[in-house]
Amino acid sequence: MNAVELTAVTKTYGRTRALDAVDLTFDRGVTGLLGPNGAGKTTLLRIVATSIGADSGDVRLLGRDPHGSHAELTAIRRELGYLPQELGYPGDMTAFGFVEYVAVLKEWNDRRRRLREVRRVLELVGLGTMATKRVSRLSGGQRRRVALAQALLGDPRILVLDEPTTGLDPTQRADLRRTLSALGGHCAVLLSTHQTEDVAALCERVVVLAGGTVRFDGTVTDLVATAAGRVWLCDDPGPDALVSWRTGTGRHHVVGGTPPPGAVAAEPTLEDAYLLMLGVDAHDVRAPA
Repeated sequence: MNAVELTAVTKTYGRTRALDAVDLTFDRGVTGLLGPNGAGKTTLLRIVATSIGADSGDVRLLGRDPHGSHAELTAIRRELGYLPQELGYPGDMTAFGFVEYVAVLKEWNDRRRRLREVRRVLELVGLGTMATKRVSRLSGGQRRRVALAQALLGDPRILVLDEPTTGLDPTQRADLRRTLSALGGHCAVLLSTHQTEDVAALCERVVVLAGGTVRFDGTVTDLVATAAGRVWLCDDPGPDALVSWRTGTGRHHVVGGTPPPGAVAAEPTLEDAYLLMLGVDAHDVRAPA
């Protein structure tokens, strides 16, 4: 039994089809979701997080139907952690108070166990010494880590993270990668991000969404391999490059199109392969420099 099973899942907002008959399964390990804005990533994560329901298709979480009964939904949510893109904080709450408030909502009724768990997750995200500080006085990155801490309550079997590295500096991102890598050994971690380097460094699997459909589903290595022979370094980007930009060396990094005169083949990165996978949609992700 997979932790997450989505079969022909469709979701529409007005005339826009955010997800179009998506079939995906997830189990233990870290999976990265890549895609341009409007690709359907957040909709997919919200369905897995039981925040919204699909219009059609079948959703199974930990073998249960989240819309079968209130008892099944409650059982799923006890083993699910969710970090949305935006999370509101009461300004007068401390970091500890906010995470404890979420723990109460998750029915951690034993006070001693609850306080111990709140301390554990705050330490896990590097905020143990900031526990008594008001959330309103924390930096953006620190508030993001408070949000992550509440998602980690109870050591969830499914962890859904929407843009978890937003506002984090390089050291904090490295710490987050270490934490999520350890969690992926025993739970299904789904994270949406625009940072291809985070996916390359952390994820065993990558899913590329565009236009509500799955463009790619496989290993990071396999996705990078699709760009072999299609990336160059040169002095002039040429007229038909899919995307190009000037590097710090003064040369142009060229993705797609015909090799310009004097071009030297470059080792493709995950970002290169991702842009090629998107094709014309790549300009919504990275405009030419």
